[in-house]
Amino acid sequence: MEKSNVNQNMLSQAEQTALLSTLTGRFAANAGRHVGLAWEVVLQRLLSHPDKLWSLQQMETSGGEPDVIGWDPASGELTFCDCSAESPEGRRNVCYDQAALAARKSAPPPDSALGMASRMGVELLGEQEYRRLQQLEAFDTKTSSWLLTPEPIRKLDGALFGDRRYDTVFVYHNSAPSYYGARGFRALLRV
Repeated sequence: MEKSNVNQNMLSQAEQTALLSTLTGRFAANAGRHVGLAWEVVLQRLLSHPDKLWSLQQMETSGGEPDVIGWDPASGELTFCDCSAESPEGRRNVCYDQAALAARKSAPPPDSALGMASRMGVELLGEQEYRRLQQLEAFDTKTSSWLLTPEPIRKLDGALFGDRRYDTVFVYHNSAPSYYGARGFRALLRV
């Protein structure tokens, strides 16, 4: 996994203001994703972790439409996730990880899901997180998203991805070097 340079990336005041405005509107419009949580709590947490704003901006500009989907009142930790209806458009057409990218001798994709996630300062959703997200709304009904893959599967050159078809969430496998125009990845950010 690549080392992230997130701590060196900060938003300008104008970028921060624009991002917070977008997040405020999305938070208000999708109250079912974070029942019982007030925006003021979210805003205070974000302002006390300005380095995380840069990662949220990366999620936003690549089409993820991040929103709060979890909150731990004891620790104050918030969980943001991509809530775009389909796998974020700016993160599609990638293989699973850097090893898969290096193994692709002909027609390699431009990047890998884990490589992009690392540079963005975010995580890929695991299978359980993906299924929990799908309980909030129907996501990936036309696309699919790479999922964090257990090491035993990855050692055998496999990787997991999920989607929703027939009102059912499916988790499948594929070879890690594969890539498709309709498959990207959803990011998770803990603040």
